[in-house]
Amino acid sequence: MKIRDLKKSTIGWILYDFADSSFVTVIVTVLFSMYFKDQIVNKGEIGTALWGRAVSISMLMVAVLAPILGAIADYSHSKKLLLTIFAYSCVFFTGLMYFAKPGMIAISMIIFILANFSFNSANVFYNAFLPMVAEPKNIGKVSGIAWGVGYLGGLASLLMVMPVVNLKLDNFLNLRLSFLLVALFYAVFALPTMLWVKDKSVRVQREQSYITIAYHRLKDTFMNIRHYKETVKFLIAYLLYNDGITVVISFASIYGAFRFGMNAGEMIIYFIIAQPASFLGALIFGYLYDKIGAKKSISITLIIWILTVLWVYFCNSKTEYYFIGLAAGFAMGSCQANSRAFFTQLTPPDKMTEFFGFYSVTGRLASVVGPLLYGEIAHRSGDQRTAILSVIGFFVLGFIFLQFVKEEKTL
Repeated sequence: MKIRDLKKSTIGWILYDFADSSFVTVIVTVLFSMYFKDQIVNKGEIGTALWGRAVSISMLMVAVLAPILGAIADYSHSKKLLLTIFAYSCVFFTGLMYFAKPGMIAISMIIFILANFSFNSANVFYNAFLPMVAEPKNIGKVSGIAWGVGYLGGLASLLMVMPVVNLKLDNFLNLRLSFLLVALFYAVFALPTMLWVKDKSVRVQREQSYITIAYHRLKDTFMNIRHYKETVKFLIAYLLYNDGITVVISFASIYGAFRFGMNAGEMIIYFIIAQPASFLGALIFGYLYDKIGAKKSISITLIIWILTVLWVYFCNSKTEYYFIGLAAGFAMGSCQANSRAFFTQLTPPDKMTEFFGFYSVTGRLASVVGPLLYGEIAHRSGDQRTAILSVIGFFVLGFIFLQFVKEEKTL
């Protein structure tokens, strides 16, 4: 499959990964996490705990609302509208981060929680478009290309903010201006998605409120869940290993600053180096997905994750930590791309958005536990090296549960 052979709607869908990766890369992973802990809070590992709580609260909000929103979108065919609303809500709250200053702990937490909630909610509807923009035989490749392009978006956004971050400005204006740049980047590069990806144009007649309709559809899903045993088993495995991934994304910069004294500029370079590895991992494992199957390809990435986290625990130098970034980046791109494609393979087409709501719930419920656990262990022990051991368990358990999933195709 060649890029030039892709439909316009497929290209538009892929480009959203390029746009929204700026938020998760610069805001969640690199800059705002460090800025929040070290400047806004500036009270040692209390900042780590508060950051973990903020991530967990935002994920819990998504977990509660995603199934309802997914069911509404399936019934009303409003995936595109809801994607647009949540994507640009994230843009708005990211822009508000400019006003987050040292000491403004509660306000900064609220702004981040709303931004991260909007970002993850948008992804529920974005993911649900995958079977509409890709042929069943190419889902693995399209998902892998999108993740790969997403990491290029993360790289581009890091290169964009690096000159600003390196400026010497009062009141951390260099960091705060970078948050505005991310909001602009996200808003501009999401436009092709909003223009080129089309939802089904169907006029829906309804006699009940969407909340009531959502309740009945969700009830039906729960009542019939026994018919989708492989999907349920995969969700359990995903819940476990995605928790580990969320911790890595949320605390990588905080850990680098704590263990090796890395500053914002160094962490940007760290993730600039990691992005090509993520891109490569997404492409290679997108290919392997279609050649050796989903379960085998995801299992390989989980083994890489386990070895990488062990390496983090024994790492003793800044230089070594840079190499760990390459390994983590490679595992990140491959695991997330193939997980999304595998879930699509196991999901009934007529319940795609609704089931992606459950997929989101599973991932976000997991994401409540991991960051909270990591932050509290770091706070109580005073040592993030101890907290990092909690991550290994999530990957090991996820690997074990994944082996019980049978690769059934519903498409």
